[in-house]
Amino acid sequence: MNVLWRDRRGRFLPFKASVLVSLCIPGAVYAVWLATGQLGARPVMEAVHGTGLWAVRLFLISLTITPFARALDWPSLLLVRRNLGVAAACYAVAHLSLYIADQNFNILTVISEIALRFYLTIGFITLLVLLALAVTSTDAWVKKLGRNWKRLHRLAYPFAALALLHFYIQSKLNVSEPVFVSGLFIWLMAWRVLPESWRRDQRIAFTAALYGALAVLSGLVTALLEFGWYGLATKVNPVRVLYANESIARGLRPAHWVFVVTVSLAAVFVMRRLQRSMQPGRRAIA
Repeated sequence: MNVLWRDRRGRFLPFKASVLVSLCIPGAVYAVWLATGQLGARPVMEAVHGTGLWAVRLFLISLTITPFARALDWPSLLLVRRNLGVAAACYAVAHLSLYIADQNFNILTVISEIALRFYLTIGFITLLVLLALAVTSTDAWVKKLGRNWKRLHRLAYPFAALALLHFYIQSKLNVSEPVFVSGLFIWLMAWRVLPESWRRDQRIAFTAALYGALAVLSGLVTALLEFGWYGLATKVNPVRVLYANESIARGLRPAHWVFVVTVSLAAVFVMRRLQRSMQPGRRAIA
């Protein structure tokens, strides 16, 4: 039987099992914090925000599994993609359930709030899509849906963008983390639109140039995204925000962090290419 910690042949996989345990840790931590009163004056609402944040994080991490598996030549990484997607759906369900609890289980109030508040509406729609993706992630559903399975699961990308919009609106004025996460999503989408031959190219110099360019592009677009958000959605002067990205004197801005993370990924991918080129039986690729 294929379970979350085994492969399709039923063999126990320590890596897959350790990832499964790790996915449970944030939920366990919030449960302890709730039980011991460590979440402030509105503990349930703090847990609502925390579980929602982890739902978004895990949703986006699940989308990065494919590019990472290819760039690192690590096919077994694909084995945990399903776990991450299902975990994201579970945290999203916990997010909604805790919100219902915070509303004293008044379902009519919850329904009216979801219907009347735009950011709650898009959050609820994203939750439904996440649940659909989680339910249909099994081997049985893959066989049952056939070609339609891929079409359904491609919905993950536009609805990840909706989840980020929900994150922005819920964060109100301080959107540093949503901007940072959006920058990584921009990198992922840029990778997705690259020609397949570019993504599979094993030349070291080409890999360095390609992923270096993606890092620069992601950082610049992140800065522009932050500028646009503050200009359109807040009363903060967006020009001052844009200028803040020109210096690190007051600390790194989200765009800087996106560049640091993505250029670090570029270095890791290049090192992996170098490692593969030096393996016995492989010709060094320049």
